[in-house]
Amino acid sequence: MSCHKKAYITTPIYYVNDIAHIGHAYTTIIADTLARYSRMSGLDTFFLTGTDEHGQKIEEAAKSRGKTTQTYADEISATFKNLWDDFDISYDKFIRTTDADHMKGVQKAFSTMYEKGDIYKDTYKGHYCISCETFFPAIQLVDDEFCPECGKSTTVVEEESYFFRLSDYQDKLLQYYEDHPDFILPKSKRNEVIRFVEGGLTDLSITRTSFDWGVKLPEDFNDPKHVMYVWLDALMNYVTALGYGTDDKEMDQWPARVHLIGKDILRFHAIYWPAFLMSLDLPLPKHIAAHGWWTRDGEKMSKSKGNVVDPRAVADAYGLDNFRYFMLREVPFGGDGDFSQKALIDRINSDLGNDLGNLLNRLIGMSGKYFEGTVDSVNVTKYYQAELDEVHASLEKLEPLLFEMQIHRYLEELWRPLTVANKAIDMYQPWTLMKEGKEEEAMALNGLIAAILAKVSIMLYPVMPAVCTKISNALHFTIDNSSWNSMIKDTNLLDTFVLEKVDPLFPRIEEPLLEQAEPIDQKTAPKAESKKEEKKEEGVALIGIDQFFQTSLKVGTVVKAEEVPKSKKLLLLQVDVGEDKPRQVVAGIKEWYSADDMLNTQVCVVANLKPAKLMGMLSEGMLLAAKDGDGLCMIRPEKPKTAGTNIG
Repeated sequence: MSCHKKAYITTPIYYVNDIAHIGHAYTTIIADTLARYSRMSGLDTFFLTGTDEHGQKIEEAAKSRGKTTQTYADEISATFKNLWDDFDISYDKFIRTTDADHMKGVQKAFSTMYEKGDIYKDTYKGHYCISCETFFPAIQLVDDEFCPECGKSTTVVEEESYFFRLSDYQDKLLQYYEDHPDFILPKSKRNEVIRFVEGGLTDLSITRTSFDWGVKLPEDFNDPKHVMYVWLDALMNYVTALGYGTDDKEMDQWPARVHLIGKDILRFHAIYWPAFLMSLDLPLPKHIAAHGWWTRDGEKMSKSKGNVVDPRAVADAYGLDNFRYFMLREVPFGGDGDFSQKALIDRINSDLGNDLGNLLNRLIGMSGKYFEGTVDSVNVTKYYQAELDEVHASLEKLEPLLFEMQIHRYLEELWRPLTVANKAIDMYQPWTLMKEGKEEEAMALNGLIAAILAKVSIMLYPVMPAVCTKISNALHFTIDNSSWNSMIKDTNLLDTFVLEKVDPLFPRIEEPLLEQAEPIDQKTAPKAESKKEEKKEEGVALIGIDQFFQTSLKVGTVVKAEEVPKSKKLLLLQVDVGEDKPRQVVAGIKEWYSADDMLNTQVCVVANLKPAKLMGMLSEGMLLAAKDGDGLCMIRPEKPKTAGTNIG
């Protein structure tokens, strides 16, 4: 079935400005599934993941938390690695852009492209979004100021820069897209990229002088004030991980079979990266596969709504393999997906419990009752060839679907053999066969069911490795390249064995297992049941716990501070509370704190006050402070905390 000898699978390297969320888990689980299948089918497989740790955004995030940039990067990178280890992600290498070998490889690439004439030095002026690490032409800005991607304010930057001659690669890229129609998956995304390139490519600024946290130019350039553009640095990880620029020891794995990415970074991977590779005379990857985003219960996830899905919490509550299955089955690759506990519970109870788990239970029951647990496949083809043919027809379709990124269809097709098996039991009725003395036929039916379970568990193993290992143990075989060759490629059946009894794989779930995180709406928040609760103690009215929790308190980082003209008391602050953009807060603290005192410090914010206007300026929150005869002081976290952390 497989004609490729090698399979190099990559996730994007995740940016260390925050901890891992469900979108990161989705990408990594897909990549892990492809890598596990590739190994099982006998390919020499290399699976890469890691973290992207350079750039101005990281430098600023570390500063706001009072940490060195390397310490901050180390901490966040470790949270990704630990999560993937806990999730049993089968990566071969976890790369960090702060690795010495990676930085050497990036410098080698820069020198090579420079020597080829693809890099030159000039001055750049443009609107730069720190959050997206990207320049945008004025025509693309919203209201002449705001980033078209993230909505945050851009900064006009004018600085000396080295440029990559991206414009020289416009026609070559368009020709490549035409010659390789499956280069970008899903194919709907391909048209989006082609339209962008046809609109004209300008040369790409690939160095910065305005910050220091990044890969320096090679020493022989004698230009120490420049660091490389974070996207040039980051994209090179796919080859530096294989030894490019150092020992080249794994470079025979190149080109990648699949680069898995989120749709928000498609342009960088489908335009910049191929152009860099062409400049370096390296072959291009087979597929760039861009998936969609996840919402929760139909709403965009945000920290302020309290509805961000923590992948570890879901896996702990519902089981890691069940979570993996749901993520890959629920949404067509490339489309946006919606996470809800109801949908997850339905998948577990229906697809997994009723169709797969129940079939194993039926086999254990039948073989135990009639044959003391023995299963013999010797006569399966004699009685049930038609069912086997139907099963093998479905299995034949699977591998292409997997590598065309139609993973939901892969799982849909893989469930058809389970339907064949359940239908066969209902149609041929082993209890009737035994009554009629047709023991050979009844045993063959057991053999058919066991064969279907074995073949399905082999092909489901890349998605649900722990569950499928339990099934294969019950059926006395091991899922590996040997069993894949025998039962999938060569369509063989199981040898005679005695079935092991196992506990039900998918106990029925009746109620959500995770507490629903509901945002607080003051209009609908519960009121105190009666005034009896409002007893007074030492002059203070007592309140119920639910009244207290109507107040949303969050840690905020002041990212911008300025004085309000003509006001003796007010400062105008922009405070990051973990949302898409900072909150504007007007605070009457100028008598005690200057704008410089507040900048890059952390504060405690009442985050669910109705917005109010002060001196005509909108204020979207209130800061906590204490005031006595000695003056006023801000209430702050004892140690730096991630912006948006709840206070309770």
